[in-house]
Amino acid sequence: MTSAIIVAAGKGTRMGPTQDKLFLEIAGKPVVVHTWQRFAEAECIDDIILVVREGMQSAFEELAKRFQLGKPFRLVAGGAERQDSVWNGLEAAGEETEIVAIQDAARPCTSGRLIADTVTMARENGAAVAAQPVTDTIKESVDGKSVTRTLDRSLLWSVQTPQTFRIEILRHALSEARNRGLLITDDTAACELIGQPVRLVTSAEPNPKVTRREDLAYVEMLLRNRVPA
Repeated sequence: MTSAIIVAAGKGTRMGPTQDKLFLEIAGKPVVVHTWQRFAEAECIDDIILVVREGMQSAFEELAKRFQLGKPFRLVAGGAERQDSVWNGLEAAGEETEIVAIQDAARPCTSGRLIADTVTMARENGAAVAAQPVTDTIKESVDGKSVTRTLDRSLLWSVQTPQTFRIEILRHALSEARNRGLLITDDTAACELIGQPVRLVTSAEPNPKVTRREDLAYVEMLLRNRVPA
């Protein structure tokens, strides 16, 4: 069984203190609904766990009814940090769950093909992450004011979600991070702590995350031009 854990418990402060980016409507639906629908439509996903802020459960229940999101789902309260929210999602997974796909709720353009490819790769190798090779020249700056050095972009990848794992591997990796008192914002970074290889799965289509207000127009254009999987 394969479960998707959609992490929707963040505050999204870069969008503004009074804006909940997940409920902003683009292309006719709230951002989080687009994301939810991608996983509801994915044949490789059996059920969905949404990790939400405490007190927001009724809002998500209403979205499920309004947009007829019929795939089995459950709602789980988030934690203080993203890794705590992912952990809460893992704790809610059923005993029969073998594979988990962790997804940012604010990444609404993820294709069904990419979801399926990460699931296949995780089943074969233990861990996989959607990613794209870096094409811009990347500079390192120690003081944030001037260039320290130029990095070799041929070695660099920009990682996205889904980040997909055999569930026992992710549990082990996050337990290690928690035991060490480390704060991580990327689940594959926890895999690095335990020496678990993570396979890169190239995202052939744009898969942006809604972070700032200026992201909205681009994401809306992608959603309106979406070709159904």
